[in-house]
Amino acid sequence: MSRISKSFCRADGRRLDQLRPVSFTADVAPSATGSVLVSMGNTRVICAASIEEDVPAWMKRQKVSGGWVTAEYSLLPYSTEGRTRREVSAGKLSGRTQEIQRLIGRAMRAAIDLDALGSRTIWIDCDVLQADGGTRTASITGAWVAVRRALDRLKREGRISSIPLSASIAAVSVGIVDGRPVLDLNYEEDAAASVDMNVVMTGKGTFVEVQGTAEDAPFSRPELNRMLDLAAGGIKKLLRAQQAALK
Repeated sequence: MSRISKSFCRADGRRLDQLRPVSFTADVAPSATGSVLVSMGNTRVICAASIEEDVPAWMKRQKVSGGWVTAEYSLLPYSTEGRTRREVSAGKLSGRTQEIQRLIGRAMRAAIDLDALGSRTIWIDCDVLQADGGTRTASITGAWVAVRRALDRLKREGRISSIPLSASIAAVSVGIVDGRPVLDLNYEEDAAASVDMNVVMTGKGTFVEVQGTAEDAPFSRPELNRMLDLAAGGIKKLLRAQQAALK
């Protein structure tokens, strides 16, 4: 594939390799152990980490040592242009919600030393206030900040002796829109993308998860490499933004 010009501008004026504006607002949920409102463009998610001094029953039955990290995710009814019905009203979670919850949990467990966490559970709640594409990647990026703030609090309170984190974690979407690989898709771009991909990486540059699907035409190895390069560059910037927010 020929080299893509970074000077090409998208509908919102961004370059191909440019993130939407990113910000973190801490302590938006005072009752949680750690919380943050993450904004990526018009996508806004409250991520809250709560500590439970217990572990799931399956860990006790199987005599699994250490702690656990799990996540719940929801689109609030007013987060989308047309009202989204609360899934609790339907009596079951959609397949999409279950998939995203598992993805957030896997991403956080990849960064946490569960044995060092001790016999406790970190519950991560990600509630989407406004959805404009990339809600799962914003949830992961915000969840790591919420978890880090929660663990900092545990250490200050003397409940843990050290922070049981092995890496930082962030995520971003990439895709092919109008034949061009682009970073951090908003809803309009996501709906028009011929390829949609979500990438989760650590601060060490290693991959936690890559989810990529051809919505229209199959994509080539050079296109895949270009998308991964875009994701890696975007995630580096997100990791810096996370660290700035923690300071």
